[in-house]
Amino acid sequence: MPVTRRLFARPLLLVLMALAALATAGCGNKEDVHTLGETEGVYVDVADLTYQIQMSRILNPHDVEDKDYLKGLPPGTEEPGRGEAWFGVFLRVSNPTRETLKTASSFRIIDTLENEFEPVPIDVGSNPFAYQSAPLRPESIYPDPNSAAGTGVIQGNLILFKVSLSSLQNRPLEFKIDSPLPPPLRQSATIDLDV
Repeated sequence: MPVTRRLFARPLLLVLMALAALATAGCGNKEDVHTLGETEGVYVDVADLTYQIQMSRILNPHDVEDKDYLKGLPPGTEEPGRGEAWFGVFLRVSNPTRETLKTASSFRIIDTLENEFEPVPIDVGSNPFAYQSAPLRPESIYPDPNSAAGTGVIQGNLILFKVSLSSLQNRPLEFKIDSPLPPPLRQSATIDLDV
């Protein structure tokens, strides 16, 4: 190979390698979307909002702390019967975007036998810990860090379920979050509960 060709080939090769490196680095700028949490505490993404379970556990209506979590049940709500228990999922939501987005309003707990449990409604006017779907301002967190739920030990809003004790044995229990969008735009995420 003549000397002049070698002089041009090396810089050309370096330029091509630099362009390939830039193209590859550009692919890394995309943010990952996580829709499966193998345990509580993991962040999952649903419709541009980030959800995290702070804690989940059985609630005891005779415990001093848990009595406050169980305030605001609709009149006529039956207490858990034999073989059932109140089960609370304490959720935190953040909006990393620059627009106001509505938080999810559809949740389910599903056991390994496909038994599903829907939330029990709680009056948010009577219970400052109750979760309520609402618009979440840009770059903000729900519950508000200055609210009772935000300053509490758990720092999450309560979603209350009545579950069968036998389902608590059918682990892992999955907590399913659905975005408030109608199908086919609806997005979902699932988190395994630490029971």
